[in-house]
Amino acid sequence: MLITPEYVFKDVTHITPEFLAGKGIRALVLDIDNTLTADRSQKLPDEVAGWLAQMKEAGIGLTIVSNGAEKRVRPFAEKLGLAYLYRSAKPLPFALMVARRRMGVKRKQMAMVGDQLYADRMAAALYGIPGLMVIPRGPDLGVQVVLKRKWEKRHWQKYYDRGGKTL
Repeated sequence: MLITPEYVFKDVTHITPEFLAGKGIRALVLDIDNTLTADRSQKLPDEVAGWLAQMKEAGIGLTIVSNGAEKRVRPFAEKLGLAYLYRSAKPLPFALMVARRRMGVKRKQMAMVGDQLYADRMAAALYGIPGLMVIPRGPDLGVQVVLKRKWEKRHWQKYYDRGGKTL
């Protein structure tokens, strides 16, 4: 399905190098808001900083792909020392294609990590890569996202109805 999650994690920090290796994943495309940090925050939680260090140590390629403006994305990504793409127009998969080429991996070696089904999950599905969905980190501040969350509920429920678990 384009929208129903494949994998759901309690938090981005629950995605392990072992899980990724088992799926043949060597690179991650990362959303920012409600995935790595709270919506519109420039502060990175300590546990996420540790997780990013663990991923880098394991040799996992990391690139931020966000629909946010450059003034939101650039300072955050530069603070972390990560490559980034802004105004990526997710769910369109074009930014994922650019990120994959920059990281030098095959499509089957990459996954998208995000919290929104209509942006992150759909972009991953349209590009043909796994979507690793996380439970959102904080409250949604934008009206647009709040509306999408209401529409997403049935797709989240389909995941759990078919036996899906939060990892």
